[in-house]
Amino acid sequence: MPNSSVLNVQNLQKVFFPGTSNERHVLKNVNLTIEPGEFVAVIGNNGAGKSTLLNTIAGTLVADAGEVRLAGHRVTNKGVAYRSRWVARVFQDPKMGTAGELSVAQNLTLAEKHTGSLSLRRYRRAGQTARYTELLANLNMGLEQRLNTQVKYLSGGQRQALSLLMATLSQPQLLLLDEHTAALDPQTSREVMALTQRIVTEQQLTTLMITHKMSDALTYGNRLVMVQDGQIKLDVRGEAKQNLQAEDLMGLFSD
Repeated sequence: MPNSSVLNVQNLQKVFFPGTSNERHVLKNVNLTIEPGEFVAVIGNNGAGKSTLLNTIAGTLVADAGEVRLAGHRVTNKGVAYRSRWVARVFQDPKMGTAGELSVAQNLTLAEKHTGSLSLRRYRRAGQTARYTELLANLNMGLEQRLNTQVKYLSGGQRQALSLLMATLSQPQLLLLDEHTAALDPQTSREVMALTQRIVTEQQLTTLMITHKMSDALTYGNRLVMVQDGQIKLDVRGEAKQNLQAEDLMGLFSD
């Protein structure tokens, strides 16, 4: 029977500096399955393994053992480019998801070119200006007025909102959010999280969000996973997640 899961991770292991005095077994037989439409918030202490888990899913790191499947395809030994057929990612650093020397419009064109839609020089002739203006206006960040502005002149929040739009233009089967509000001030972080929730809901995107903010893990998504010491310590969804309190998580952190 075909596997309908968007992501299936089995017995994943990752060891840094193996065979040395600095050896660290960061992922220890991790198993995780994500079904279509799930919005999974992943939380854990520093060094717990949550970022390593995301990087092995994205292909930035190669697992030492175990298997990764995306949309039913075995990708364990495949790189980032191959996995980008199904995966899009928004990074913690707003600068990583955009090209600073290019304009807002050119960045959007590059994101569409990645899906085979357009060439960079043709976005005006292809009638994209009006469409880009509409897409940017929906972000409520004032970017529709800055279509021809080089991205390096945008604020961190504007740049991250643009990164989010670029990552979701192709409606990826799996959206990876890598602590994507961590570098933003509290107000801008709230705005980008609200935007994230809206885009994920409207497009029904399957999403895996790494966060160090307990409040965001509790507020957003329909499933919460806690990683501790390289293993999944908690995995709750639906009503069980809704009923989860900050005190419950704090108790697990201290165990």
